[in-house]
Amino acid sequence: MEHLSDDLFAYAAQLGPRTPPLDGEVPFVWESRRPGGPANAIHADRGAGPAGLLQVLEASGALLVAMVRTSSPRTRAHHVFGVSDPEGFAAMGIVETLVHTHDLAQGIGLVWGPPADLCSRVLARLFPNAPSSTDPWFTLLWATGRAEPPGHPRLTTWRWDGTPRA
Repeated sequence: MEHLSDDLFAYAAQLGPRTPPLDGEVPFVWESRRPGGPANAIHADRGAGPAGLLQVLEASGALLVAMVRTSSPRTRAHHVFGVSDPEGFAAMGIVETLVHTHDLAQGIGLVWGPPADLCSRVLARLFPNAPSSTDPWFTLLWATGRAEPPGHPRLTTWRWDGTPRA
């Protein structure tokens, strides 16, 4: 969940500067707080417990929503997979939220799935070459290396295409 919070924060931060960077990330300090852990800019206060962790996630998501809503559609900013626009960063944030919620649910033994229309919209925006004849949620899991639909081998590497469409 901390990783997801960090993703949402990082996408919002890329859109934040008056002139967003096109060739790199906004230079926050990225560090791991545990051996083998991911390098994040956002870290939750462990003393705040699960409720605090959820609050960090909610705040990071709200920052991305605010930046997407207030940025000009002509804004362009760096992402490791290529320069994107606010719509692309919004779609990336949705994919991160959906697939990491799936990961979290699996980790605690829950079955979870999002609305098909939401999956279809992010597939169309970020994975335009994904199969369209399979269930959109299962296809999104496939596109992010988490499932294997019939006739499509499981992906061991993947990337989305967040480049502006207009």
